[in-house]
Amino acid sequence: MKYSKYNSETPKMIIELVILAIIIALLFDFWNGVNDAANSIATIVSTRVLPPRVAVGWAAWWNFAAAFGFGVSVATTIGKSIVNPIVVNETLIMGALIGAILTVALATFMGLPISASHSLIGGLVGAAIAKGGIEVIFIDGLTKVLIFIFIAPLLGMIIGYSVMVLASRVSIHMSVNRHNKMFKRLQLISAAGYSLGHGTNDAQKTMGIIAILLFSAGLLGDEFYVPVWVILAAHTSIALGTLIGGRRVIKTLGMKVTKLRPIGGFSAETAGAVTLLGTALGGIPVSTTHTITGSIIGVGTTKGLSAVKWGVARRIIWAWIATIPLSMTIAAISYYLLSAII
Repeated sequence: MKYSKYNSETPKMIIELVILAIIIALLFDFWNGVNDAANSIATIVSTRVLPPRVAVGWAAWWNFAAAFGFGVSVATTIGKSIVNPIVVNETLIMGALIGAILTVALATFMGLPISASHSLIGGLVGAAIAKGGIEVIFIDGLTKVLIFIFIAPLLGMIIGYSVMVLASRVSIHMSVNRHNKMFKRLQLISAAGYSLGHGTNDAQKTMGIIAILLFSAGLLGDEFYVPVWVILAAHTSIALGTLIGGRRVIKTLGMKVTKLRPIGGFSAETAGAVTLLGTALGGIPVSTTHTITGSIIGVGTTKGLSAVKWGVARRIIWAWIATIPLSMTIAAISYYLLSAII
């Protein structure tokens, strides 16, 4: 489909604004790594499989490795299926990113594992509505995202519960030492799988934002696609964010929702990896935060509902609910301000 609004050589000022918007997008991806990628190591830290500094390095590597071999289906969904590309310009993208970054930064400061993905989607929708009204939103694409706000954590919960039950039955006759030793080793694999799922899902959302910006500025030609350099830049940024860490979020997920042992960490990470890789290959932009939180709760419920600290869970869920409206509002205000300045 041909959406580009530029038929001649793109002006120098437009290119400069595009570069600035790309820098802001990669900054958002970095913050995504700080807040979101911490989720992929919360369990291996809380079960003491790896110390935090080693764990963030492990997660960062697999976040980057996800750049190779998992396609760009999620990026394409973000770039073509939520907002009509014809209305996208540099100011809209910058407004969307500012809304997303401020929302994620606030959540990180408060130690809340909100969805950076939904902050980005909310920012994109809010800025787009501010510019062109509700008619520029592809309702079918947005509806799919909103539905998976509920489906992704539910899938994580169900799979986490099922894996935990199966793993418990398989290892029921093992000694405590052998049991813990085996699942600590398996957690390295499950954490790597989850980080792959996180990288291929979340980094692709930033790719989609950058690609739609390049396409709308007439820098990709007549057909939408995601350049290789965009793929590598997005995965590098999210990996660097992971290296910085997000220790307050790690503490909330790994220690406050439910008490985890190595078998529980393995089960939660495996459930998260299966859900994220499956949805990414299907081009569905889900929240990695929602997914791993649902997985951890699913594992906790195998010990009874009282094993889950529902007060903490409710606080997290309320943060989820507020994410999209808050980022939409900040993005819309940012768009109006930027439009007046630029």
